[in-house]
Amino acid sequence: MEAPLNSRSSRYPSAPDSCPFYWVTPRHLAGDDGVFADRISDTLAESGWMSWTTARSTLLFLNPNGLCGAEWIRTDNAFLLGGLPVAWQISSRTHRDSALAEWNAYFTTGTPPEAVADFLLAVEARTDPAVNYGERETVLSALSDRGWPRDYDHPETTAWDPGLSAGFTCGPLPEGIQDGDPRPDLTGWQAWAEPVLGSPYLWAATFSASVPHELVAAFASSVASPAPVQRRTLPELAAGRLTFSLTG
Repeated sequence: MEAPLNSRSSRYPSAPDSCPFYWVTPRHLAGDDGVFADRISDTLAESGWMSWTTARSTLLFLNPNGLCGAEWIRTDNAFLLGGLPVAWQISSRTHRDSALAEWNAYFTTGTPPEAVADFLLAVEARTDPAVNYGERETVLSALSDRGWPRDYDHPETTAWDPGLSAGFTCGPLPEGIQDGDPRPDLTGWQAWAEPVLGSPYLWAATFSASVPHELVAAFASSVASPAPVQRRTLPELAAGRLTFSLTG
């Protein structure tokens, strides 16, 4: 069966409504279907997050208790991860009137929206989303439970999907990642999908040093889930590595 392919155009056009839905696996290679903004915006709106357009023409959401924010910054074109534009930046504070975010999480275009939605639901479920109760092992255990083996040389920090097309690691972070902890050389989590070794990334996600491990684990468990997801279009970069069937 042949499904429409979604090119790496910076506009990420959506498929026509007449195109059928497909059940697609693996999730980490399924892409964002060109509707990343809408899918996450709907999740936030259903949870009661308020929204408005900023002076930079970005779309900013704030959760009901005022401690968490999510901003669609794709239109700003100011920040790249792995050569891809960051689409969503999610942050948390300890107090409503705090001008400084305790942590930030960044997700580029192409990131499976189901995983970002599950991350946001985990954030929403916390009364204190800026407090880190867990340990690094929480994230690696979440991936192990989904069948992602740990790296042979770095089992305490890194795991890969069984097909070696996506990775998750804790280590030094790229420049520009903002965190409430001012100490230099802090480590944080990064995740990415590279369908073919040496090819462009399909997506990338980065979590600043203070993001609670339990929240990162929610994203990790979701992105590694074997459950199929619905897509109208498939990412061209993952051609030949996806399994799909018509819904119905």
